[in-house]
Amino acid sequence: MKKLLSALTIGVVATVLAACGSDSTSGSVEEVSIGYFPNLDHAAAIVGKELGFFEDELGDIGTEFRHFPNGNDFMDALDTGTIDIGYVGPGPAINYFLTGGDVVVLGAAANGATLIVAREGSGIESLEDFDGKSFCTPGNGCTHNVQLEIMLKDLGLLSNRVGGTVEHQSRVAPSSMIGMFEQGQIDAAAAPEPWGTYLVEELGAKVIAEWDEVFVGETLPSVVVVTTNKFLEENPEIVDSFLRAHKASVDFANENTAETLEAVNGLIYDLTQSSLPDRVLENAWKRMVVTTETHADALQDWADASYELQFMDQDPNLDGFVNTSRLDAIVGN
Repeated sequence: MKKLLSALTIGVVATVLAACGSDSTSGSVEEVSIGYFPNLDHAAAIVGKELGFFEDELGDIGTEFRHFPNGNDFMDALDTGTIDIGYVGPGPAINYFLTGGDVVVLGAAANGATLIVAREGSGIESLEDFDGKSFCTPGNGCTHNVQLEIMLKDLGLLSNRVGGTVEHQSRVAPSSMIGMFEQGQIDAAAAPEPWGTYLVEELGAKVIAEWDEVFVGETLPSVVVVTTNKFLEENPEIVDSFLRAHKASVDFANENTAETLEAVNGLIYDLTQSSLPDRVLENAWKRMVVTTETHADALQDWADASYELQFMDQDPNLDGFVNTSRLDAIVGN
């Protein structure tokens, strides 16, 4: 188990050290840099990468893929032009947008995929038991963080970030949660899949809130496709090609579960030299929906919750944040 932990942690946290972003005009773009996470709800990205859908659609334009351990690092890469387009949780994208960052949501890639679990022996049987306990998330104010904290707030519990009695440890790579649970360093986690299910299946963690019981869990996109308005305006044909590949990847994932899980596990093995048990991926797959459908109202609900939790300084206005017109045209909506 410790060998698996170290391999997973190193592999997921590591990022590829390669070329910078694309040129400013579509005529001079030679390579598109695509960001994603090695998580199960990024199946569309992984399938598109592993099975060549992006390469097929983009043709002569090269593709480079970069994986990230958390959304804040992804948004930093988008901001600096290290990546051009890609897959990220809605939380970091919303936070970046509301601080004046150039980002636009082109569509969704998955809904659900957040699981709230407690370590065996933690003394946590329900959300009410979080008083005086600790939990971890991939990032401060990330999608999963807000989903858990707003549920706790409804019960009168606050994190230590705002003077409460529940300790929050952030910027914990999902794979690192394995070691923290094993060593008793944390009591609970709001984890993306398949890592939440891994904690349940392999370490005996207790499910405190299923994916469809988490705040806006069924409708909140756990993964959105984003780019910058600048890249969209200067390279509309490239964006359309990317979105066609994205749709093909989503369709494939929905129609070919076994092959999709094999592709995800293959990527994890390439990054870590370790594979996840089949039962973990199979059960985690049931806790999410791979889709292009974007629920803008759920994104606004999440943003309002983030403001209520004081992750934001001003009431969030998401006008201009979502523009799914190009993907809608491709999907046929």
